[in-house]
Amino acid sequence: MDFQSCVNIQKEWDIVGARQLGRDRAKSIGFGTVDQARIATAISELARNIYLYAGTGKICFETIDEMSQKGIRIIATDNGPGIRDISQVMEDGYSTSGGLGAGLPGVKRLMDQFDIVSNPGKGTEIKTIKWLR
Repeated sequence: MDFQSCVNIQKEWDIVGARQLGRDRAKSIGFGTVDQARIATAISELARNIYLYAGTGKICFETIDEMSQKGIRIIATDNGPGIRDISQVMEDGYSTSGGLGAGLPGVKRLMDQFDIVSNPGKGTEIKTIKWLR
């Protein structure tokens, strides 16, 4: 059963709310503290990107319970300007905000699956999954 909950990202404080909801969801699924921290970090990065680059968007969480696998799916969507060059933003160290540039490559490393679709002028959707081991 997919149970979905979302946090709208409009203010910087919403990043904290999304992070906390995601961590709570991960804990309820059975993730240990290390994976909870990885998931929370990925959520922070995704939410911060929405806040910095798109202005508004949302982070949604789904519990995945398929056959013998459990996990959490995180979907970050926005209606921002989109990403013109996805390969560029997926390079380690690339940053437009003056941040550390861990950004999306960091999210990809922290999670087990990562998919990004972006349409310039229409927005971006990032889907990522962490499987319970």
